[in-house]
Amino acid sequence: MKLDAYVTALHALKEDDRLRGLKPRTGVNFASNDYLALASAPRMNLAALGAGTPIGAGGSRLLRGNCEEHESLQAEAVRFFGARTALFFGVGYVANFAHLTTLPQRGDLLVLESLVHASVHEGARAGRADFQISVHNDSCSVENTIRDWRAKGGIARARIVVESLYSMDGDFAPLEDLVAIADRHDAFLIVDEAHATGVYGEQERELTAPCEGRENLLVVHTCGKALGAAGALVTASGVLRDFMVNRCRPFIFATAPSSLMAIAVRAALSILQEESERQQHLAKLVAFMHRQMRKRGWQSPSGSQIVPCIVGDNARAMRRASALQARGFDIRDPRNAAANGASWLRISLTLNVAEEDVLAMLDALIEETTNEAQ
Repeated sequence: MKLDAYVTALHALKEDDRLRGLKPRTGVNFASNDYLALASAPRMNLAALGAGTPIGAGGSRLLRGNCEEHESLQAEAVRFFGARTALFFGVGYVANFAHLTTLPQRGDLLVLESLVHASVHEGARAGRADFQISVHNDSCSVENTIRDWRAKGGIARARIVVESLYSMDGDFAPLEDLVAIADRHDAFLIVDEAHATGVYGEQERELTAPCEGRENLLVVHTCGKALGAAGALVTASGVLRDFMVNRCRPFIFATAPSSLMAIAVRAALSILQEESERQQHLAKLVAFMHRQMRKRGWQSPSGSQIVPCIVGDNARAMRRASALQARGFDIRDPRNAAANGASWLRISLTLNVAEEDVLAMLDALIEETTNEAQ
């Protein structure tokens, strides 16, 4: 049978309690990355609906697909983030894959943080440079990796690749230390700000704000999380931007993002500047949840809006998630193992919930944990 290999692989995933499936949106939202509730904000919808522009781009950005809306968004992103240049991609995953398969050259070294996003690992595997993995949030591991590489004859450029806020563990990268390491070793620092853009940093814009404009810095701002839209903005020096426009195959040969999405992202940037109460409200909600967790004897390893809940093996994580969903709380299990081999639930705080929802969810989580232990 032509499909036997796939059937066998799916069966193995099911036996290991790692088989995924698509589920509809139901229950109170503790699963999305729509941190500031912009995805359904009327102002976002009005900006896109009132634009009067075509839905489709009609070609790649190097052909007829580049439009005024793309250029306006990039110019606004440069001003908003304090960057040198910006380049808009249609998908955040593709943006990471694109720059990592374009900018690092043969002989270079990529030092990948162990928990950095899958798109980074895929880009590194498909690219020209060698790569090594550093210990999570361990600056010494990063520096030692570069030193060992140099000692073994590495003479090209090292590139450190991290997330500013980790998408599953919810903890923050030691960016100040990493900037210093990059400077000491004449290396590039590449930061995926996906879960921090619009939420943390100077004026809640980004955690890399103090470093923007450096020649050895490239930042990816995903637009599908706190910005409530889709796509990604890559900020970098003019030289790196021009090189990507000329040599980046995922940019050159992909149909351009819809101009409607560029308009929506630009509206999101305006909302972030004019409605700072959104970030303030989220910060209060995050502090409230962590305070309530401590009251219940649960010390979260995270200090952010992303709260991992270690529960045991995959089967237990699936049962716990199903039980909470049955009680009206949309909480998912990522079907991945944590660093210690355990599985977890990923609880995400957004402005789509209120304090009373948080209290009810925590009580339900404790009850289900107790019920399973009995």
